[in-house]
Amino acid sequence: MAAAPISEPEFDVASCLDRVRAQDDDAARALVGHLYPLVMKIVRSHLPVRAAEEDLAQEIFIKLFQRLGQYEARDGVPLSHWVSRLAVTTCLDALRAEKRRPELRHADLGEGELAWLEFFTGSAPAEHAPETEATAVRDAMHKLLATLEPPDRLVLQWLDLEGRPVKEISALTGWGVSLVKVRAFRARRRLRKAAEKLKGQLS
Repeated sequence: MAAAPISEPEFDVASCLDRVRAQDDDAARALVGHLYPLVMKIVRSHLPVRAAEEDLAQEIFIKLFQRLGQYEARDGVPLSHWVSRLAVTTCLDALRAEKRRPELRHADLGEGELAWLEFFTGSAPAEHAPETEATAVRDAMHKLLATLEPPDRLVLQWLDLEGRPVKEISALTGWGVSLVKVRAFRARRRLRKAAEKLKGQLS
C-alpha cells in the first residue's frame, strides 16, 4: 500500500504577522517567502519596459513592511488581497513613470495579427472572421494594449484577456464596480481608435 503524500503545513498568516510586528527577522523572511509567488505573478503581468522584475518586487515588499500597520484582517479580507492591491498600485505607478508609450506600426505585426486587425476594425465582414491562431490574436492585443495608458491597459487585460470578474478587479484596484465598467468602456473605445489608426497606415 502506497504511503499517503505528506502535505505541507498551512501557513499561519496571523501568527506570522504578530511576530513580524514584534521585529522577528525569521518571521519577516517567512512572510516574504509566502507572498513572493503572488507578488512576482503580478509584477510579471504588469512589468514596465525599463524595470527589472526583482527591483520592482523589492519595492513592493519594502512598501509592505512600511505599511503593515495599516493592515487588519477585518471583514474577511485576507492578507493576499491587501498585498495584491499594493502590488498592482506599485506596478501602475511604475508604468506611469515611464510616460512614453510605444508607437505601434503595421510593420510590427505579423500576417496573422494583420488579418485579425482587419477584422477587429470592421474592415472584414463579421461572417468572414479570419482563422487566426489564438497566439496571434493575443499578441496583437498585447501590442495594442501597450499603446494605452496603464489603467486602461490593466482593466482590459484583466477583463478581456484573463476573464477576471468586475468585482475582483474592483477589489484589486480599489475602484468601484461602476468605475471599472466605465473605465473598460472608455478603454475599449481608445483601443479601437488605436487599431483604426494602425489600420490607416495600411491604406
